[in-house]
Amino acid sequence: MRDLLPEWLAPRLDPEERYGLRLTLFALATVLIFVPFFFLLVQVTTEGPMTRLDTDISAEVHKEVLESPVLEQVSAAISFVGSPPVLYLVAAAAAIFFWRRDSRRVAVYLVLTNLLGGAINSAVKVIVNRPRPELDDPISQAFGYSFPSGHTVASTVGFGSLLLAFMPFIPSRWRLVAIAAYFGAVALVAASRLGLVVHYLSDVLAGFVLGAAWLSASTAAFSIWRTERGEERVEVTEGLDP
Repeated sequence: MRDLLPEWLAPRLDPEERYGLRLTLFALATVLIFVPFFFLLVQVTTEGPMTRLDTDISAEVHKEVLESPVLEQVSAAISFVGSPPVLYLVAAAAAIFFWRRDSRRVAVYLVLTNLLGGAINSAVKVIVNRPRPELDDPISQAFGYSFPSGHTVASTVGFGSLLLAFMPFIPSRWRLVAIAAYFGAVALVAASRLGLVVHYLSDVLAGFVLGAAWLSASTAAFSIWRTERGEERVEVTEGLDP
């Protein structure tokens, strides 16, 4: 079968090659992840129909939260837990844990994945330069630009990198629960930013897809680094370094 493929394509579809099928499929998946991100980016930069939906949703959420102090307090608490500084501290503590266990590549992965994810988010914010929602009676104050949501990027990358790092410690029967909990945690952080009306819907959606794309890229790079050191490939569902 391989003999029938073009010379440039055959190595990319061969699982045994250094840059084989996994990396090619990962690259395609990353492109597909970025498609919704660039759609949202175009909507924001050209003030497309999505921005009108953003404004309408923000107004409705603002009215509901003002009438419910409990929602405001819950949103503030979740937002704090999912804030970049808190997640950086947790990732740093986890990195120290793995470093002391002699899993130094996992430690480096945690630090670089989270710090570079934050840098990417900051760069995109500055480039897009989208103002935050402006309201006569704001619920909360936030600094910087609005697109994408830094909390959503940080939680997508932070919770995701921690899950992958600690996956080998989770019994197999509980791994699907852990994955579901991960998506639930990210959704709660995104919802909290909407609840505080410091972001638009498109901001948190863009934050999730940007964070997922970077998490995928960083994890793939770690996997290549691992195999370059002569270790066996592992499935992502088994964790970074079983």
